[in-house]
Amino acid sequence: MSDEYYTFPNGTTILLPPREAFEYRPSLAMNGLLTALFAIALLSNIVQGIKYKTWSFMAVMSIGCALEIGGYIGRLLAYNDMISEGPFLLQIVLLTISPAFFAAGIYLCLSRIIVIFGADISRIPPKAYTWLFVSCDFVSLILQGTGGGMASTNSKSPQMGTNVMLGGLGFQVFTLVLFIALCAEYGLRVRSTLASGERQLDPMHASLRNSMRFKAFLVALAVSTIAILIRSIFRVIELSQGWDGDLMGNQTTFFILEGIMVILAVLVLNACHPGWSLQEAYFVGKTSSKSSINNSSDGINRSRDMEMGERN
Repeated sequence: MSDEYYTFPNGTTILLPPREAFEYRPSLAMNGLLTALFAIALLSNIVQGIKYKTWSFMAVMSIGCALEIGGYIGRLLAYNDMISEGPFLLQIVLLTISPAFFAAGIYLCLSRIIVIFGADISRIPPKAYTWLFVSCDFVSLILQGTGGGMASTNSKSPQMGTNVMLGGLGFQVFTLVLFIALCAEYGLRVRSTLASGERQLDPMHASLRNSMRFKAFLVALAVSTIAILIRSIFRVIELSQGWDGDLMGNQTTFFILEGIMVILAVLVLNACHPGWSLQEAYFVGKTSSKSSINNSSDGINRSRDMEMGERN
């Protein structure tokens, strides 16, 4: 941290004592616990990714967990060194950008869900959802990373970098809200399709749709999305108050709205991993959407009873 001086009216200049980067001493217990939980989540994601061959999902979730671990290690280092900027900047940058990778994992699942219910019900092709939201997530990540880098290299006047970070976080909130809105719109179209009886949902995946593991996955995905949204809104408010704001100095609020929200978002997707929940249907999104609805007549006949159950 650079030296700060104060000049008295008589012209005398003195060196001020160093300011602490943190406004509180980071908790060893809570930061240690979150570090351990993210390490467990990281190992679980790697094992599950290899087992189910969900490579893209494994990659983004693992990167996110690794960044979270790095961020909380920074907070642990700050316990005995609250003055140095290094641990503070390490945690602020890594913990700010890491949820963007978890959001990308969430976005990867939507195209699979659409194919499972019926690609022809959607307004746009399933893959278009993936490209749209992952691209938006990438823009958000770049803005947050660039802003964090600018703020860390210009600690005397970090406002420009802070504004860029705020822009990235705000865009992340917008993307998540848009994602929730489009999911809700597709859900209403599925419900309308079932109520009208004019056409049936994708017959190939009728059994999967009625399984508890698939229903649990939908709940887990919703919980994960809302948790990341709550955390992102908190970060926007926190950063908009400035580095000396009330939220920046409140460790309890940080653990509840940052730490707990993010680890919850990760662990529920560990428990209801898409590779386990969707099984072979996870890979349907890699093929054309038409292939998921062009089934044999035998497959269609076997699924009609299940479709009747879904309508009821």
